[in-house]
Amino acid sequence: MNVTVIGSASAASPEERALRDLYLEHGPALYAYVLRMLGGDTHRTEDVVQETLLRCWNKQNLADDEGMAVRPWMFRVARNLVIDGHRARSARPLEIGGATWLTELGAESDDIERMLSSIVVNDALETLTPAHRDALRATFLADRTTQQAAVALGVPQGTVKSRVYYALRSLKAALAERGVR
Repeated sequence: MNVTVIGSASAASPEERALRDLYLEHGPALYAYVLRMLGGDTHRTEDVVQETLLRCWNKQNLADDEGMAVRPWMFRVARNLVIDGHRARSARPLEIGGATWLTELGAESDDIERMLSSIVVNDALETLTPAHRDALRATFLADRTTQQAAVALGVPQGTVKSRVYYALRSLKAALAERGVR
């Protein structure tokens, strides 16, 4: 099977070869120009460049003969396509992407889940003895080492380590009672 793509090197007609040459000559500059206008959106940029070249090919404006300046014409067409695209998007309601609404919904449920988890953990912390609760707050919740917590609590470092160990065991049991694993 032999397939000839418009603008390819093996294109049959001179117009098709001219389109390829036109793309090679003006494509990179046109792409950079449209990319700047679209704020870095490469997918839309490729669509606009392709549509610009297609319109140029349909108009048969592929050569700079008879005083026709192709490059400014192509840049004007590309600019108009970008403006038309912007107007079309602003004229209709905001489109929701495939995963956008799921992530927004997930963010709300994450906030609710985080709040419920904090309530359960605070409730479980209240079941601990004051010494164990203070040891956990001085280490984990205050983000301190056991040595720093020992200084803050005014007890030996070994005592802090022991209290943290038994506090975590008790906290684990209290959370298990509440259905947390």
